Amino acid sequence: MPGVHKEIHLEAEICADLAAAGWLIEAGDNTRYDRSQALLVDDVVAWVKASQPKAWEFLSNSNGAAAPKVIAERLRKALNSEGTLSVLRQGFEMTGLKHPIAMCQFKPALGMNADLQAKYAANRVRVVRQVHYSVHHENSLDLVLFVNGIPVATVELKSHYTQSLADAVYQYK
Repeated sequence: MPGVHKEIHLEAEICADLAAAGWLIEAGDNTRYDRSQALLVDDVVAWVKASQPKAWEFLSNSNGAAAPKVIAERLRKALNSEGTLSVLRQGFEMTGLKHPIAMCQFKPALGMNADLQAKYAANRVRVVRQVHYSVHHENSLDLVLFVNGIPVATVELKSHYTQSLADAVYQYK
């Protein structure tokens, strides 16, 4: 069978398995990726709206239509200064809010708190294919895994029959 060992088939199979496990995946997701902020801003906004409606209302009232841009810029600054894991664990501060904006809800140890369960269910885990990640060139990563709009892992696929592990390492460099 010609073409059976191409990366695209492995990519499609991985995405299908992740989708079956509840991951979000939609055609054209890669076009929604904001290269300058390195975020899926739509998912950031959807997460904040679903998990912290009062914070979103304040930000929306304060910033109007610019609210998504304002939150993305502040989130990017927090990610740059504090790191991804810290922002996922502790959130980030926004002027005018009493509490940090949480960017993830880890699975509660007990199912007794309905608010935490609802926030956990609101997490947006997404796999995006062929992400053009730079504003300087059109190189792309095969897969990027996102949590609430924040990229947390990248995947560069290689077929054993066409390329080696060394090719993937070189491509990452």
